[in-house]
Amino acid sequence: MKGVRTPFSLLAERWQPSPAIVRRAALSAVVMAVVIVVTGGAVRLTGSGLGCHTWPTCTGESITPTPANGLHGKIEFTNRMLTYVLCAAVGWFILAARCSRPWRQSLTRWGWAQFWVVMSNAVLGGITVLVGLNPYVVGAHMLSALALLWIAVLGWERSKEGDGPVRPLVAEPLRKLSYLLVAVVWGLVAAGTLVTGAGHHPGDSSDVPRISWLSYDQLTQVHADFVFLTVGLSLAMVFILGAVKAPAPARARARELFLVLLAQAVIGYVQYFTDAPEVLVGLHMLGASLVLIAAVRIPPALRTRGELPTDLPAQAAAMETAAA
Repeated sequence: MKGVRTPFSLLAERWQPSPAIVRRAALSAVVMAVVIVVTGGAVRLTGSGLGCHTWPTCTGESITPTPANGLHGKIEFTNRMLTYVLCAAVGWFILAARCSRPWRQSLTRWGWAQFWVVMSNAVLGGITVLVGLNPYVVGAHMLSALALLWIAVLGWERSKEGDGPVRPLVAEPLRKLSYLLVAVVWGLVAAGTLVTGAGHHPGDSSDVPRISWLSYDQLTQVHADFVFLTVGLSLAMVFILGAVKAPAPARARARELFLVLLAQAVIGYVQYFTDAPEVLVGLHMLGASLVLIAAVRIPPALRTRGELPTDLPAQAAAMETAAA
């Protein structure tokens, strides 16, 4: 019995992107996830968090900013509009994964996971405006954007490998160490988000609440402790991967993480002792994205899942009759 035909399956009959196109689509989602993190930081650092004082419209009467909103309104509205560019990138990845032959359903799921995180984070961004930039909601908004980046990177990595069973390339304890490293990096960025919530850039010039259950200096110390722990674990990963003669890509990615962490630590300490100038804070937010990307790319380099699938006749026939 012929399967249900959907717009996705109809498109898949007419367009079969190459694996290279699928990888480019996955990478575009990663790039746009970084752009959203950085431009979201720019909204805060320019004091434009309430440039549009309501949501989903910019004012009570207008979707777009009015002259009364000034430059701050334009900055925040631009960040809102970039969400549509992000959706386009994620949509391209979903379509490319769905239309590839054979249909790689695992990649499609990664794409849809990104889509729903984008949608939920858009709503969370609106809530941050409606609650007057509450630091905990703003922090959750930032972490959600980084979660999107995490999922996008995993989707990108999956687009470069096959769908066979996982075959480890190193001993299991070393793979577990790589997962621990990723978890500690998440602790690092979460602590950094708390520091920002207690720090000098609330996102608006009005009376925005700040985190007060710990002082700015105390939260900064917690963040610094995570820096020491993360740098130590990444350095250990570099030496251990070299000692066991792990695959070259894995060793290269571990070195990249260590170098990015060092640069990020330098920026962070200079930022702290210079009273957090906006440019350095913006660079630090970009650095947080790069650290997360570098960490997340290490575990996939410690395994293999075979070659990318090729279009077999039986698989192609099954794809054409499958539901989207």
